[in-house]
Amino acid sequence: MAFRHGVYKSEVPTSIVAPSQGYTGLPVIVGTAPVFMGDITCVNVPKLVYTYEEAVEIFGYSDDWDSWTLCEFMYSQFALYGQAPCVLVNVFDPSKHREALDPQEFAVVNGAVNLGQNIIFTKPSSDESIGDYYDDEGNAIVVTSKSYTNIRVVNWAKARPDMVTASDIIGGYSISAGKNTGLECIQDVYPKFRLVPGLIGCPKWSEKSEVAAVMRAKADNINGLFTCSAVVDIPSGDSGAKTYTDAPEWKNLNNYVAEREIVCWPKVALGGKVYHMSTQLIGLMNKVDTGRGDIPYKSPSNELMQMDSCVNESGQEIMMSIEQANYLNSQGIVTALNWTGGWRAWGNRTGAYPASTDVKDVFIPVRRMMDYLGNTFITTFWQKTDEPMTPRLVRTIVNSFNMYINSLVAIEALLGGRVEFREDENAYTDLLNGIIKFHVFITPPVPAEVIEGIFEYDPEYLSTLYEAI
Repeated sequence: MAFRHGVYKSEVPTSIVAPSQGYTGLPVIVGTAPVFMGDITCVNVPKLVYTYEEAVEIFGYSDDWDSWTLCEFMYSQFALYGQAPCVLVNVFDPSKHREALDPQEFAVVNGAVNLGQNIIFTKPSSDESIGDYYDDEGNAIVVTSKSYTNIRVVNWAKARPDMVTASDIIGGYSISAGKNTGLECIQDVYPKFRLVPGLIGCPKWSEKSEVAAVMRAKADNINGLFTCSAVVDIPSGDSGAKTYTDAPEWKNLNNYVAEREIVCWPKVALGGKVYHMSTQLIGLMNKVDTGRGDIPYKSPSNELMQMDSCVNESGQEIMMSIEQANYLNSQGIVTALNWTGGWRAWGNRTGAYPASTDVKDVFIPVRRMMDYLGNTFITTFWQKTDEPMTPRLVRTIVNSFNMYINSLVAIEALLGGRVEFREDENAYTDLLNGIIKFHVFITPPVPAEVIEGIFEYDPEYLSTLYEAI
């Protein structure tokens, strides 16, 4: 150290670390979109979007939600629930999922040619007087500023979203492209955006058991660190559960029984548009979280959905009584109920119920709070990794997280909690190997699923008759 003479100052790290928080229920949605209407290169690339306009500009838009599943989510999330942001991953590849069309000559009407919907094309010629765009209905339009009577279209193809398979949604690692694809792109979300995934969705595709299995696996382990919830659907057609009594059997046979799995049945409709219930439930959970400080301690159950009916795969209305809805709830299935105050989500239980009865695994908000606080612990104290293992480090972690837990207790997001550094959980062999453990006790509130009033006739009050005389 250099020789010093005089008065100096120095600093030490703050002994209290502020919690690191992201978007609690950040949806990561994998599906198909008509990207040839937007950014044609946006294939297996996670995109963080904050507005409907931004989503349409990147991914394009079509009302054919059965073909373009991301469009269903975009419309529900932004137009119906007004929630942002979300991460969207498109697996439709315009260079692969297409059918080449033969060159064809079209008559020009009012300076334009309408090639129809789901058309992938490039400018018909090098003529600068010819342009192209997609209209609001998704039609490919070729326009010309000259008085042509005909235009010959050569480089064009029909988009074939029906060629997308469950394997495309599941994805993996592409050696040729050198990147993740499909659901494997979830691994890219935190490194790319510094946001932890909160909810995983695949409208339409989550009805396939092989896709749901991978969604569960991702929810259990993101980047080897984080956890979240997967929101899935039971199909309501011939291959699934056409009636409410079929749904529990289908759920069990197809293994939709995990604690980080929120299982939905049937579909819902609003103004003639049909949505997978998982799509609307994700938007509803985001809305409920936002209303409570972005903390997921409130169940989405008994909260208003944007719907006017329950429907099956063919669009036929399904009437749901409270007894039927409660039966589904008893089997770990979330549904919708038109009871007091309009159509509402109905159900607090994860897919693990009724096989599991562990409170942390069977209640949706409790499971989400466990994951939320675990993820927060990781992101908050990652900065302390590789710091010298000293009493100051122990005190910093214990005091910082205890203060955060106390702030949650103050707003009743937790009933109580504490962090302890326990000698019996930190053996010398672990400490000598650089391993230090903290025991976090937390008690998220359980939904008041049953509120019962006990009424009794009390004959003692008959004495008031005598008092009146």
